[in-house]
Amino acid sequence: MSSMFGRLRRIWAPKTSGRSTEGQPSTRRPEKPRHNLFEAAAAYVSACAEDDQDQIDEAATWVSPEALSFGVTELACRAVIALARERDESPQAVARTLLGLPAM
Repeated sequence: MSSMFGRLRRIWAPKTSGRSTEGQPSTRRPEKPRHNLFEAAAAYVSACAEDDQDQIDEAATWVSPEALSFGVTELACRAVIALARERDESPQAVARTLLGLPAM
């Protein structure tokens, strides 16, 4: 929980101009682009579907494992709901079909 507050502090902290207080250029490295958990989940799942191990490994570094898990779960729920509506079936029937399980 404390890491969440640390992240919030970094997000809301005032941005500096890239120069130190003495007027010397800052030695901070440029920040990598930040990805949200839904971008990470979309990249991760699509890479899994395409069996692209390099992209799987990269997407897995964009967010914490917990956030990635949440994003993948949310993506799965949304996908099952969308397919269920498209097929005019229940989400349970669609999920079981996608997993190759017998109908109930």
